Amino acid sequence: MLLHESAEPSVNVLPESRAPSFARRLFSFPVMLAGMLVVLAVLTVRARFNDPDMWWHLKTGEIIWNTHRIPTVDLFSYTTNHHAWTAHEWLSQLTIYAAYHFGGYTGLMLWLCVFASAFLVAQYVLCSLYSGNAKVALLGGFVAWMFSTIGLAIRPQLIGYLLLTLELLIVHLARTRSPRWFWCLPPLFAIWVNCHGSFFFGLAILGVFLFCSFLDFRMGLIASCRRSLRERKVLAIVFALSIAALFVNPVGWKQVYYPLDVMLHLHLNLKFIDEWRPASLGDPRSLAMLGIVGFVLIWALVRRSELIFEELLLVGVGFGLAVQHERMLFVFGILTAPMLCRLLGNSWDGYDFRRDHPFPNLTMLTLATLGIIWAFPGRHDLQLQVEKGSPVKAVDFVRRTGLSGRMLNEYVYGGYLIWAAPQYPVFVDGRGDVFEWTGVLGDFLDWTTLEADPKILLDKYRIDFCLLSRKAPMTRVLPLLPHWKMVYSDEMSVIFARSAAKD
Repeated sequence: MLLHESAEPSVNVLPESRAPSFARRLFSFPVMLAGMLVVLAVLTVRARFNDPDMWWHLKTGEIIWNTHRIPTVDLFSYTTNHHAWTAHEWLSQLTIYAAYHFGGYTGLMLWLCVFASAFLVAQYVLCSLYSGNAKVALLGGFVAWMFSTIGLAIRPQLIGYLLLTLELLIVHLARTRSPRWFWCLPPLFAIWVNCHGSFFFGLAILGVFLFCSFLDFRMGLIASCRRSLRERKVLAIVFALSIAALFVNPVGWKQVYYPLDVMLHLHLNLKFIDEWRPASLGDPRSLAMLGIVGFVLIWALVRRSELIFEELLLVGVGFGLAVQHERMLFVFGILTAPMLCRLLGNSWDGYDFRRDHPFPNLTMLTLATLGIIWAFPGRHDLQLQVEKGSPVKAVDFVRRTGLSGRMLNEYVYGGYLIWAAPQYPVFVDGRGDVFEWTGVLGDFLDWTTLEADPKILLDKYRIDFCLLSRKAPMTRVLPLLPHWKMVYSDEMSVIFARSAAKD
């Protein structure tokens, strides 16, 4: 994003002889604030190790690591009959498995801490440069953190949203420092398309920048400033090259088309999977989103602050996506934090290195480092998180007893089963796309919501045993069906098996 030229904050350019030394820069106040955000990131994710989708991402990464090939069909379930499926996030999955390969559970947690910290620090740098105020930028970091809590997990989306932040940072540097920064965007998109489907948002945002670079108007507080001819030419070329860069992938056009396919055609995923549901007013983040939008409008009216048209477009896009899909609160925070910091940039004195005190900053950074070391969970704690969120004991029971046949599993258990018990193909897992394409997801949802006779699905797929959550409604129905009985139960899971006499 770009500050309107008339709103560009003033920067005191000091003679080179008065520029801060490397040591003063290293232990400066802004670096100390960034360190505090790293502590916040670690404290936030330390208990978020056991995301249900982490496991199938991890298994996919292992397959790519060992075979040097990207899967082209479903290898994990028996219900799709090896339907065509592509690991379009293969590069992120490869990094996830590499973290596990070299560090086990500790390596995975380190992966999460590093990328979560990099995201918050990148947001802080973006807000600092964009607003011209390193102090107010801390608020931008907190805003990005608050909305990112909807999706901070060991999943490819974390890399995707880090790249989205880097895109905004590159555009800002290109517009305020040198247009040559624009040439970093095509390589960024070449990496991005192989990491996460959010590259589509990045391309749309780049299109907004290009479109607004031709506009020159003022309507009340809303304004747009036409960019120079040279900048527009470079941006147009970079936009075309960024589109071309999307096809630098081992899959081809299907990888580029995938995000659109999800949004336009996978209606069951968007309707029934929690993170794709509309934002709820019961979620504090949704209320915060409404509060921030209201604050921006009121602040602009009261302070007569200029609202830049491209900012309004981007924040409007983020708001619209978040209202429709809860997981898009992450995107809303990324797009809103810089604008909020710009509006507040003059409400607090900016940072002046001449008034800085390196020793207190060093002390705070030392405390931050000690806090990170203290907060980082050990392997035992990580194992406890796995046992608390996954059917570890139930899987051990299946192995010990030699329970065999076709398994019907809880949706959120699928990922862990793919990783921990690959010898038992799953019925369904977090890869909702392939199960909707094949009709399996529709059958499963009818079964779990009792919209169809439970016996229809059990017979259609010839299910031999069901591994379910104790809270699943079907656990109260299965005991009532002929030839089904509970064979295992713990505080988290239950297993029902079909007796030898088939109905």
